[in-house]
Amino acid sequence: MIDHNKVVEILRTIKDPQSGRDIISAKMVENFQVDGNNITFSIVLKTNDSQLKSSLNFACMEALQQSYPDANIHIHLKINSDNTGESNSVLPQVKNVIAIASGKGGVGKSTVAVNLAISLMKKGFRVGLIDADLYGPSIPTMLGLQGQRPKVESLYGKHKIIPLEAHGIYVMSIGFIVEPEQAVVLRGPRLGGLIKQFIMDCLWPELDYLVIDLPPGTGDIQLTLVQTIPVTGAVMVTTPQEVAVIDAIKAMNMFLLPNIQVPIVGVVENMSWFTPKELPDNKYYIFGQGGGKKLAELADSVLLGQIPLVQGVREGGDEGKPVALHNEGIMQVEFSRIADNLVRQVHIRNEVMEPTRIVKVEN
Repeated sequence: MIDHNKVVEILRTIKDPQSGRDIISAKMVENFQVDGNNITFSIVLKTNDSQLKSSLNFACMEALQQSYPDANIHIHLKINSDNTGESNSVLPQVKNVIAIASGKGGVGKSTVAVNLAISLMKKGFRVGLIDADLYGPSIPTMLGLQGQRPKVESLYGKHKIIPLEAHGIYVMSIGFIVEPEQAVVLRGPRLGGLIKQFIMDCLWPELDYLVIDLPPGTGDIQLTLVQTIPVTGAVMVTTPQEVAVIDAIKAMNMFLLPNIQVPIVGVVENMSWFTPKELPDNKYYIFGQGGGKKLAELADSVLLGQIPLVQGVREGGDEGKPVALHNEGIMQVEFSRIADNLVRQVHIRNEVMEPTRIVKVEN
C-alpha cells in the first residue's frame, strides 16, 4: 500500500536546481495522485531546459523507487511560462532585475543600492542583492558581512553557491571570495565569468527584485550583465554636479543603445544638499542643483528622489547598519519614498513595455 503522505515527504527531498528549494515548497508539483500501485504527478517548470528536465525526472524516480520499488511512476514534465518566465529563462524565479548604475565613482551608488534593497524588503518584497562592483566591493562592509564566506552545495553534479543573508535580503559579492586587502586584477573574460557565476551558479530563491550594484562607467561587467540576464530596468545615480551628470549620460546611453534597450526606470540624486544638525532648517547646495532632474529628463524617465548629505548615512554604512533599517529619521523616510517610486515605475514599465531580452553577441 502506497502512503500518500510518505510520497509527498519523499518529493520534499528533491530540490529545484535553480532555486535550491524542494519541489513541493516551490509549488512545482501538480495533479498529484496515488491510485493503488500507481503514482502520478506533474512537475511544472518555467524554462524548457532538457538537462534540467532529465535531472529532475531521474531524481524523483530514484527517490520514489527506493521506498516503492514495485510502483508504477508516471511523471509529466510541463512548461508553464508566464510573462516573467518568458522574459527570464535564466532565473525564472526572479520577477525583476534592477541594475544600479552611475557614470563615475564616488556618487554613492552602492549606498543607494543597499538602502534601496533594504527599503524594498521592509515593504514586504523578497529581495536579492549582487555586488557586481568587482573592483571595489563595499557591500560586505555596508551589510556587516566582512569575513563571511558563502557555502557551496552540490546539486545534480553541479556546484552551487548559497548567497549569504543580511537584514532580510540575500547577498552575493566578490568581497566574500577575496580578502579585503587583496588586489583584484582581472581582465574582461574573467570579470564576465564572475558575473555569470553570481547569476547562474547561485541558488537564488524566489525574488521580487534582484538589485545589481554595477561598477561606475561602461565596461565589460555591464555588457556581460545584459548578455547574461534580461534586465528589467536601470536606476541611474548621480550627484547634482555637472561633471557627474555628464558622465552619467554616457553610462545611461549604453543601456539605451538599440541592441541593448534596457529602460531607465528612474534617477536618484545623491548628496543633493547638506543640512548640519545644529541648523536643521538650512540647506547648503555644496554640489550645485538640478543634476538629477536634468538627467531624468534626458532619460525620458523620472526623479525617484533626492538624498541629502547626512553623516548618519556614512556611519551606518561603515558600521554595517544601513540607515534604511531605522524606523524613523529623514533618511529612512527618503529611501522609503524612493522604493515606493521605483515599485510604481517598474509596474508601469512592465505594463506598457515588452520584456527586456538578453543581448545577443554578434560577431
